[in-house]
Amino acid sequence: MSESDTHPAATTRKRLSFLAFVEHTRVSSNRSLGLQEGLELFEYAEDLGYDTGYVRHRHLETYLSSPFTFLAAVSQRATRIRIGTSVTPLRFEQPVRLAEDAATLDLLSEGRLELGLSSGYAATESTFSQAFGEIEGDDIRALVDARLSSFLVALEGRTVATAESDLSFAKAGAELTVQPHSPGLRDRVAYGAGGGTSAKKTGTRGLRLQLSTLNTEIGELGFEDTQAQSIRTYREEHAKVRSSPSFASVSRAIAPFDSTTERAELEWLLERDAERAANVGEGPLPFQFGRVAHGSGEQIAEALIDDAGIHAADELVIALPFDYPAETQRRILRQFAEDAAPHLPFLR
Repeated sequence: MSESDTHPAATTRKRLSFLAFVEHTRVSSNRSLGLQEGLELFEYAEDLGYDTGYVRHRHLETYLSSPFTFLAAVSQRATRIRIGTSVTPLRFEQPVRLAEDAATLDLLSEGRLELGLSSGYAATESTFSQAFGEIEGDDIRALVDARLSSFLVALEGRTVATAESDLSFAKAGAELTVQPHSPGLRDRVAYGAGGGTSAKKTGTRGLRLQLSTLNTEIGELGFEDTQAQSIRTYREEHAKVRSSPSFASVSRAIAPFDSTTERAELEWLLERDAERAANVGEGPLPFQFGRVAHGSGEQIAEALIDDAGIHAADELVIALPFDYPAETQRRILRQFAEDAAPHLPFLR
């Protein structure tokens, strides 16, 4: 029996969730069809029984740049499903303002926010600095670490300022905290890690862990075993600093099809998957990517059932592809939930 098999995550039901690119495109008469389809996707996933819906957070693209606003709308239409980001890049956030927005959203959703954070887009900093300002000292990692620390101070209800004189809402010398405060949110903050080093650091911060469909560190182990190792390292560090349970999620891409027409619709995903598998660690992004599980529901389940990364985690996130029609996104969610999930013991 492996170490991952002894963890409760290996013997209890794992959360089944999804991650989507939501567009804010196709705007007419002050209405975005892309945003509307995103709202409907969450309602559809809730009806299918998904536990959490995550959205990707993008800037200067056609995808969500303001996910908290979108998720607030989701929370008023879908009443059970948990909602979250994967991930909000701290490079572009003011930490106290972020804490205000996060707490407000968590209260609106009655404690359903699963907040995922990350650093930012270091490889394209020269472009984004034009819009968001240059980083003093040109060190994104140091900036992000400082902002994460400030964010956690604010989120935990610790002092962020002291009144220097009598104010309309506080006496001179009063210690001021971020308002509103949502008490349980701190334990639902996650960080997106690319490899073992960042996973370990996530544990030392006492945060939850999000692992995606790629590893930025390529080692001797395969993709799934590398992620399982990262999760074990993360849990060891987390246990040293927090009494609350650790929590890790992994994302997997799938391409379900029951006909040649459905396969043809997802051919681009399959071709990209084959290309990445043949060129691990090469190209402009020298990463290690997870394979796309494809075929019928039973074939997809067979590809995932022994996945070490999934077994080590607490949550399986189905990563939906970008630039696909809304009906394709819904089909992927439905076919996995109805045809693959019943064959996976850890989802029952």
